[in-house]
Amino acid sequence: MHTPVTIIGAGLGGLVLARVLHLHGIPVTVYEAESSPTARSQGGMLDIHDRNGQLALREAGLMDEFRGLILEGRQAIRLLDRDGTVLFDKADDGTGESPEVQRGELRQILLDALPDGTVRWGHKATGVRALAESRHEVTFAGGATVVTSLLVGADGAWSKVRPLLSDATPEYVGRSFVETYLHDVDTRHPATAKAVGGGTLVALDRDGNGKWFVAHRERGGTLHAYITLTRPQDWFATVDFTDAAAAAARIAEEYDGWAPELTALITAGRTAPVLRPLHALPVGHRWDRMPGVTLLGDAAHLSTPNGEGASLAMQDGAELGKALAAHPGDIETALTEYERALFPRSAAADAAVAHNPTPQEVINFFTEREQAGI
Repeated sequence: MHTPVTIIGAGLGGLVLARVLHLHGIPVTVYEAESSPTARSQGGMLDIHDRNGQLALREAGLMDEFRGLILEGRQAIRLLDRDGTVLFDKADDGTGESPEVQRGELRQILLDALPDGTVRWGHKATGVRALAESRHEVTFAGGATVVTSLLVGADGAWSKVRPLLSDATPEYVGRSFVETYLHDVDTRHPATAKAVGGGTLVALDRDGNGKWFVAHRERGGTLHAYITLTRPQDWFATVDFTDAAAAAARIAEEYDGWAPELTALITAGRTAPVLRPLHALPVGHRWDRMPGVTLLGDAAHLSTPNGEGASLAMQDGAELGKALAAHPGDIETALTEYERALFPRSAAADAAVAHNPTPQEVINFFTEREQAGI
């Protein structure tokens, strides 16, 4: 017999877990704070790696659906200096190692693969407490509660489940993203569209002043950019992000002297720039085994954005689902097996981004991979 599983959070990791459990006939309910699947934008492009994210989707039986989401040509990558000089340029090689898809579309195929009612929308967890016999009670906004013998925190950076297992909290890493969009770029912003190319652009200043950004070409002629500034949070507090034009102008001041086709990603958008402070859990975050509860994804191993987070969260969900299916009626053996693999896997990913590379190191990384035929 299988104990019903309670998952907090309907992100990619939680939904992969729910799907794998469903395939194995294990009852599962997912509680999500958002009021519906379309309550907010689900973010931009994701490169789903063949070594982890694609393996998870295969375990979930959704590879055909995933292939239908892939945006052809988006594995292309280009590095530009601040003046627009091309430092590195590689076309999509067609290998499919890390194809690009839209996060919202990927989330939707996972939702569509679950029975109606699996996800309970509009359930924002506000607190969790341990009960007797390894059970836990989750309280939601509005006062509703649920008691479960197997609780999984898939609820992201500010997880309400994590405090059951760990005192660790995410800390600001010293830099933030400012998120911007340009639409109908080939018609309205042809110079910027040409600069970005067909896939991903990384623009950087080789002086190493902590200013750089990434832009992705999304579906429908949209460019989605993440402008990076290495500044304390107090500095960003002086920028009025409720005034879109003023905020864009202030951020653009920090990129004075950069090529206009690049700074247009900051100033030419018709949507307000959005501040995204970056936080991370301690490198190698882990916890002692606590009966009846575990974590996955950012709740377990939040790190600075590195192109791995979504794939790792999905891998966590698939591996936890497999462990629970392999040990019916023995939750603790399943959770022990899952965490034994989780900790070194996430520590290795953390170590890869703990070092903040210099611009030259970024250039060297891509050129060396190209020379090695990777």
